[in-house]
Order: sequence, then structure tokens, then C-alpha cells
Amino acid sequence: MGGMAGLEGMEQPRRHGSATAARWTPAVEDERALKALELFGNPTEGEVPLPSRPESAATARRLTQVVVLRHWGLSPKMTEDAVLLVSELVGNAVRHTGARVFGLRMRRRRGWIRIEVRDPSRGLPCLMPVQEMDVSGRGLFLVDKLSDRWGVDLLPRGKTTWFEMRVVER
Repeated sequence: MGGMAGLEGMEQPRRHGSATAARWTPAVEDERALKALELFGNPTEGEVPLPSRPESAATARRLTQVVVLRHWGLSPKMTEDAVLLVSELVGNAVRHTGARVFGLRMRRRRGWIRIEVRDPSRGLPCLMPVQEMDVSGRGLFLVDKLSDRWGVDLLPRGKTTWFEMRVVER
């Protein structure tokens, strides 16, 4: 029955909708990013609604990857940071707002990119002091450290949490 344990290990990731680690390649990830763009829309053209579920963080990461790296042609390092930060904002929206849906939007203007996550809660996120061994509560700490500026805009019904990163024009 030793083979069964191996099968269980292989099947478990599929139940969660992701491929096994052995099957991940940059080409597969690019394909998934383009599929997310096709399914959900382009967040540079308007706000993209995403369901408030943990797997939406992966969708937001993929959308960020395809927009920042491919459409805007920015550096892999900037893309990596933007992908991490959008994941943190989406994670906060999913965990803390009670929303059924949240919105994702990306904007670029000369010298800057801006990524926004809008949700229906008016509860403000709080930047907490972080200790080295903390396993949670690091999201806004990372946003604060890796972005050039960030903030929250209160809306009549909800808020938009955003971050901006300076782009070095070539």
C-alpha cells in the first residue's frame, strides 16, 4: 500500500485546483496569467470584480504579472514586488471585510504604477508593528516597505486600499 500514499500526495493539490510542484513551469504560469486576463478582464481598462475567496489572491497575482511584466514591460523585480503586494491587499480584503466581491484596478502614469483593491467595508486597515517571529499581520508592513506610497480612500460605500510604485523610465 506504499503506492497509495504517493497517489494521495499527488491528488491532494488537484483538489485545491493547482498543479503539482513538478508540473509548474514559467510557461504554464504565463498561460494561467493570460487565461485569468481572458476570464476576468483587464484591470487597466476598468475595475475587475473578483469573488471574495482565498483563490482570488492567485488570480490577482496572475493579473498583476501579465499587466506589469507583459503589458507595461516593467522589470522582473518590480513585477515580483507588485505581485506580492497585490496578494497582500487581496488577502486582507478576503479575510477582513466580509465582502462577497472586491474590485481590482491597475493604473499607470508617467513615472508611477498604482494598484487598487476596492471593497464594501469602511473598516480601515491598520499598520501594526511586526516582530521577527510573527507569522501573520505582515501584509501592510510589506506594502509599507516595498511600495513608494500607499493609502486608503474612503468611499460612500466602502474603501479603496492602494499602493504606488515609482517606475524608472528608460
